[in-house]
Amino acid sequence: MQTIVIDGESLTFEQVLAVAYAGPGGPSVALSERASENVNRAAAAVDTLLERGEIAYGITTGFGAFKNKIISRGEVEELQRNIVVSHAVGVGKPFDIPTVRAIMLIRANTLARGFSGIRLTTLELILECLNRGVHPVIPEKGSLGASGDLAPLAHFACVLIGEGEAEFNGEILPGAEALSKAGLSPVVLKAKEGLALTNGTTVMTAVGLLETARAMRLAELADVAGCLSLEALNGTVTAFDDRIHQLRPHPRQIECARNLRNILEGSEMVRGFDPTNVQDAYTLRCMPQVHGACRDAVAYAEWLLKLELNSVTDNPLIFVSGPPESKVGGKSLIEVISGGNFHGEPLALGFDYLTIALSELGNISERRIMRLTDEASNAHVLPAFLTEYGGLNSGFMIVQYTAASLCTENKVLAHPASVDTIPSSANVEDHVSMGLTAVLKLRQVAENLESILALELLCAAQGIDLRRKQRGAENRLGRGTSPIYTRLREQIPFVQRDVYLKLYIDSAAAVVREFVHERPL
Repeated sequence: MQTIVIDGESLTFEQVLAVAYAGPGGPSVALSERASENVNRAAAAVDTLLERGEIAYGITTGFGAFKNKIISRGEVEELQRNIVVSHAVGVGKPFDIPTVRAIMLIRANTLARGFSGIRLTTLELILECLNRGVHPVIPEKGSLGASGDLAPLAHFACVLIGEGEAEFNGEILPGAEALSKAGLSPVVLKAKEGLALTNGTTVMTAVGLLETARAMRLAELADVAGCLSLEALNGTVTAFDDRIHQLRPHPRQIECARNLRNILEGSEMVRGFDPTNVQDAYTLRCMPQVHGACRDAVAYAEWLLKLELNSVTDNPLIFVSGPPESKVGGKSLIEVISGGNFHGEPLALGFDYLTIALSELGNISERRIMRLTDEASNAHVLPAFLTEYGGLNSGFMIVQYTAASLCTENKVLAHPASVDTIPSSANVEDHVSMGLTAVLKLRQVAENLESILALELLCAAQGIDLRRKQRGAENRLGRGTSPIYTRLREQIPFVQRDVYLKLYIDSAAAVVREFVHERPL
């Protein structure tokens, strides 16, 4: 079994995905020796502050609007427990297990930097829960995205103290029982730990990373689906000529055009030079410009999340410049500094950008479906609604309706969450990011896009068969479209007359899921 060693500084996309989707025999997670030392040093600093009776936010004071309430040393443990149980107020359906595992790993990595004041034993319990499959039940909704993802992280933290609920071996159990069945015991939180566990951007980061990984696949699949539609519609590769794109050197436009050429390489279903038909409609001709621009949003989200994965996002942060118990010139070597790294604005903006991009991939795909099914739009290359027996048969008429419905839903969801804010905590937390709202919308748009691309592939495969029938020959498809056409036809036959199409749509969706979720990075 592989072991992933975390240190707060070098966690990668691939490692998060490996842990999130780990099955039996998947990687375990351990803490580096250096990270252990850093964690111990910060925890010792918290103990020193308590010994000295110094006032520090979240350690010897209340939280949020109660920041001016001083807490006695004897009440410190109760304070930390209280923040966890009082903040566990999430609603809605729980996150799936891969998302919860990503949350656990990313939170542990953040705490491993050693600026949060958590004890090593508490951090090790998180890793043991992850390694033994104790998965807190975390509701999706309730976060404002500043101070981080308080409510969902509180549900995560509840299990560590024997509260809340957790999934273990397929059962939903009370937190204490889940720990016990895994051979673990709850912790009693010490100073700063409740705040360290609940404060930060971990949940939106985890969901965003999984959805960005999905978006990478969807961008690839959109190219393949678009090319299969181009072949079905007797389109031309002329517009993908590299010379065109070098004159407008957006890197991902150039990359997309190159990918489209590679996908269509060797195809006998594309149109050569025709002086009466020199260019295609925008949905085919402008794929590099549209798909490439959408890839920009994916690349931005990936860059953003790679930074966030190894960032410290709780508050306050503890800086120790020497032995915690020492002073230099009468000045403490411990500084507790309040800031705002928990604010999710950078992520919220990035997620909204990616949501808009995936909505656009859906929009252009739906327009290609329209062109495949509308005989007038495709210049009679294909029969109306992809059926040879129109009138008695409706063919694929209503498939386009479904795609249009999903696109309309995506347009509503693409309204940016990051432009909204609502004050909270008696107006102390007076500007919030809505980052988790943004990424949950992104997740729904990505799910809808999977369905739209499945519908396009279904229609394009039908169009390919109709064109081959017209030609009386099994003309070769491109090197990139041939495999997915073959995979579709292993599951879905050519539709001669009207049938219960839902079964075929489900099969096409399964092919899409296979492409998006099961291919290695």
